[in-house]
Amino acid sequence: MSIIVFGSINIDLVATTPRLPVAGETLLGEDFFKVSGGKGANQAVALAKLGIPTQIVGRVGADDFGKELVNNLQTSGVQTDNIFVDETVSSGVAIITVSQTGENQIVVIPGANGRVNQEDVERLSHLLPEATALLLQLEIPMTAVVAAAKAAKGANIKVIFDPAPAQSNLPDELYPLVDIITPNEVEAAQLVGFPVNGEEQAAKAAAVLLQRGVKCAIVKLGAKGVFCATAEEKFFVPAFSVHAVDTVAAGDAFNGGLAAALFEGLPLHQAVVWGAAAGALTATKPGAQTSLPDRFTFDAFLKERAMGSSFQG
Repeated sequence: MSIIVFGSINIDLVATTPRLPVAGETLLGEDFFKVSGGKGANQAVALAKLGIPTQIVGRVGADDFGKELVNNLQTSGVQTDNIFVDETVSSGVAIITVSQTGENQIVVIPGANGRVNQEDVERLSHLLPEATALLLQLEIPMTAVVAAAKAAKGANIKVIFDPAPAQSNLPDELYPLVDIITPNEVEAAQLVGFPVNGEEQAAKAAAVLLQRGVKCAIVKLGAKGVFCATAEEKFFVPAFSVHAVDTVAAGDAFNGGLAAALFEGLPLHQAVVWGAAAGALTATKPGAQTSLPDRFTFDAFLKERAMGSSFQG
């Protein structure tokens, strides 16, 4: 059995600066580097590095970036047979500015990711009988996201949906197809139409999302922690205290940690703890996939923080 990720595959072009520029301002940067990214690819690598059998379905362009992206996924242990090389468009690119405090601004050029369509959903559908969960995000067309969620629901596969980048008007039909939704504060506010900046507002936002049909709403509050609600339970997990260097991919790491724990049969509360730990660890290093923790580092972090190791029954 495996977990399938259906989503974006990008190359990230990253500039580090003392602070984020304001509109119209030119800043002298400090450093530049290029890393593999894209929310779909990030989540796939997050899972694979935690030792979970992972397949990704998506698209890259027929360019050097595309070759590099596929190679990096393979090196990380992700199964890439269902990545389609699109001859008609460039690979996806994200241009990222990161400040010294770890804040970031991101511009995404979808490229091949914007061409993901029903053909890709059909390739995904062939994999579903051997899967336990499907991870989705919003860096590919909404029609493909909804079609993939329908396919997974039809195959009785758990759908874990990260509604990022933030959008305010998701199709009503998508919510009932989602088992777990994992917005951060900004994304949750966009979805529910009111500010979400603490546990109380997160609880209200989660209630709205449950009313719309999702089975479980997890609202990520960054350094404040994580709120989780289902019809049966509600709980809050405090954040792990770390020195944040770069929060790029921290949300993707959260989804990877969460899904990995569920794959291994752990209860929801422990799965949220795993997500929080993976996100916190990722924020301590620069870059997207390069910052995602391996299983040894992850287990050591959990053990050190006295949250129980992955080998607890």
